[in-house]
Amino acid sequence: MSTGFLSTRRSGYPSSVCARARARVNLGSTSTGSASRTEGPTLALTQVTPHDERIFLCQGKRPRCQEHRIQLRVYKAPEEPNIQVNALGIPVDSKEPEEVATCVGRNGYPIPQVIWYKNGRPLKEEKNRVHIQSSQTVESSGLYTLKSILKAQLVKEDKDAQFYCELNYRLPSGNHMKESREVTVPVFYPTEKVWLEVEPVGMLKEGDRVEIRCLADGNPPPHFSISKQNPSTREAEEETTNDNGVLVLEPAQKEHSGLYECQGLDLDTMISLPSEPQELLVNYVSDVRVSPAAPERQEGSSLTLTCKAESSQDLEFQWLREETGQVLERGPVLQLHDLKREAGGGYRCVASVPSIPGLNRTQLVNVAVFGPPWMAFKERKVWVKENMMLNLSCEASGHPRPTISWNVNGTASEQDQDPQRVLSTLNVLVTPELLETGVECTASNDLGKNTSVLFLELGEGCIPAGDGRGRPRHGQ
Repeated sequence: MSTGFLSTRRSGYPSSVCARARARVNLGSTSTGSASRTEGPTLALTQVTPHDERIFLCQGKRPRCQEHRIQLRVYKAPEEPNIQVNALGIPVDSKEPEEVATCVGRNGYPIPQVIWYKNGRPLKEEKNRVHIQSSQTVESSGLYTLKSILKAQLVKEDKDAQFYCELNYRLPSGNHMKESREVTVPVFYPTEKVWLEVEPVGMLKEGDRVEIRCLADGNPPPHFSISKQNPSTREAEEETTNDNGVLVLEPAQKEHSGLYECQGLDLDTMISLPSEPQELLVNYVSDVRVSPAAPERQEGSSLTLTCKAESSQDLEFQWLREETGQVLERGPVLQLHDLKREAGGGYRCVASVPSIPGLNRTQLVNVAVFGPPWMAFKERKVWVKENMMLNLSCEASGHPRPTISWNVNGTASEQDQDPQRVLSTLNVLVTPELLETGVECTASNDLGKNTSVLFLELGEGCIPAGDGRGRPRHGQ
């Protein structure tokens, strides 16, 4: 609520003498005003509104007293400006200015002035380019609501332009202004260029997830299609893309290498724009081949293993011992001399591309060294309890592959650990006779046989052997 005081008293003069005065009131309320006269030369107005802006007459009681007029000015700052952008957008080929945004400033007095800005610079009327259409409405309170519409012809470079409006108004304290938020209007312009984009960027390898997408410099973008040149016919064949128009190669294979092209079809003009063809290279390493593939040698002899593979890049080879991972040789050829039975087993060739981490292929080859069975242990003590079911295991290696037999009745099973190594497991009941005789396992092949002995010992609170190799486990 605002109250205005109009006084005609002047210093040094009696109250009956009238004086000229001007009053200014800044409204804090829009309610209907009322007036009341107080004692003396002061007139008080409560709940001042724009309707109270008028000339008030002051006249003394003496005859022939001079009349004086007082002009009351009323001010009210408008609310924060509200701006609404044209969400439908503006085409650059429009023949006349199109609506960019609308600015509304409510409940101000006197009428505020509006200034439009683009990228921080004020806009002015420009024939066939910029048109600002403003109107005002008088509310029942006497306050004004200002509405301003900005129309303009836009170009492609305006796609990121920031527009806002500014309200300028006066108060008794001076000139003031309020700014709206900034808005961006969609700008539609034709496509001039189409191109391909491949992710990830850089050298690709087999197994990667590769995405090929089309891009264009128009808004809205055209309808895209992606084609790949058939290396046999050299004709472009359309590829199947996902719902977003992206061609996904997962996992990428060397067969995906080739020449790709994008087509952008403008659905309004039905004009198709092609991209520049782009070569896609999916780097690969072929299957690794080792010769001989299944080598067999006598003890004391020599063996040469050769590794071969093809790749789109330069290859490096290395040989590893399968059981330990130890690198034995860097290069495609591995020489083994004076073979012992311990040299039997797996050897792995790794072919890799050093310039592309993670691009490699491997091949395992098993070397067989002729010889009679070789036992994992000769004899072993196992702690047991009488009348318990016991699992015993026995392991042997050799070439040809040995078979294992037991000297006691029980349930036996065999499992190949590798082409020259076998593990046999026996499930047996511990009896007094078994405690006295112990258990033997015998491995044999065409070149001979060998035996392991397991001695059974009674132990209170023992944990039975069951670690797969017949190693004893003692109780606490």
